[in-house]
Amino acid sequence: MQIVDLRREDMARIQGAAALLMVNFTEAWATMEEALLEVEESLEEDRISRVAVDEDGTVVGWIGGQSSYGGHVWELHPLVVAESYRERGIGRTLVTDFEACVQARGGITIYLGTDDESNGTSLYGQELYPDVLGKVMQLTDRNRHPFGFYMKLGFEVVGVLPDANGFGKPDIFMAKRVGPGEGRG
Repeated sequence: MQIVDLRREDMARIQGAAALLMVNFTEAWATMEEALLEVEESLEEDRISRVAVDEDGTVVGWIGGQSSYGGHVWELHPLVVAESYRERGIGRTLVTDFEACVQARGGITIYLGTDDESNGTSLYGQELYPDVLGKVMQLTDRNRHPFGFYMKLGFEVVGVLPDANGFGKPDIFMAKRVGPGEGRG
């Protein structure tokens, strides 16, 4: 497996990344056209777009991100790995590679949102008001929700947007410092 930049001239890889989105995130990208638009937007100047390809050159994973706050902060969006390639370290490798890309561009923090639309955490289906942060402090995994994967990589839960995807379907915000900060070398 190899991780490389996704480039405009790589039409087969662009199609491969879009297909991964459409198959794995059908709620967000229901058509190939929608998925292709998302991939094409990832190729803009202020973005990072990297793909994992197998020995045959097939796209088996994709990670993207864009900067904000003057380049100090980067949003990781999206991360997708082909189902048949999961549990092989590809997601971890893509995130580690993304962190290195962010560091090389002078970024300090990476953040992401990980939705719970399918009973993946203890926040699903719950009335989070009042005391949203108190409930976030009690967050647990129910069904191998991605927040556990990100926590293993050093990300921390930094907040939640209740009902982001309908009642009881929150977006969980996570972040990780990857660049030098106050008191760090």
